[in-house]
Amino acid sequence: MKLPLLLSVPHAGLDVPPEVAPYCLLTRDEIVADGDEGAAEIYDLEPLVEAFQTTNVARAFVDMNRPEDDRRLDGVHTCWNVPSYGDALPEEAIEALLDRYHRPYHDGLTALARNDRLRLAIDCHTMAATAPPVGPDPGKERPWICLSNAEGTCPRHWIETLRDCFGELLDGPVTINDPFTGGHITRHHSDEMPWLQ
Repeated sequence: MKLPLLLSVPHAGLDVPPEVAPYCLLTRDEIVADGDEGAAEIYDLEPLVEAFQTTNVARAFVDMNRPEDDRRLDGVHTCWNVPSYGDALPEEAIEALLDRYHRPYHDGLTALARNDRLRLAIDCHTMAATAPPVGPDPGKERPWICLSNAEGTCPRHWIETLRDCFGELLDGPVTINDPFTGGHITRHHSDEMPWLQ
């Protein structure tokens, strides 16, 4: 029997999409540092859960955890403030990224949520121990685990119970909605089923 969970792992990919390869300035190490290091290994749980979704595309190029019209600084720079591209991406390249990667990822999550055996969806991430310059908490030491529910994407007692379980197992801080309150995935898909990040 599988756990009644949907796991989303949106930032484990390391691939440079061919649509942006001619413009890319990033080294492999910079691409790795901008993503969720270790997420592919930590969340390698597909055989144990009812539904699972990930991508091979690196966060530096297509951030699945953002609305498609979000073009903040760290869409053209990494979270470490390293420029991603030599020239601005043409609009047709941006539209191709959205059409080939971002929209199908979200359509896939919506389709998976129709499984009536699911009870909870979890958007799975890792984070740097000290916050990068582009983020909600630049330069600050981060908790060992941050659970997020945007103050309502899943029942409060669920996330508090999970926090307490992690607290019993770990010697480091476990927080709720600090420094992250939940991204686009948890917020956008929470009308389909309960989500937490």
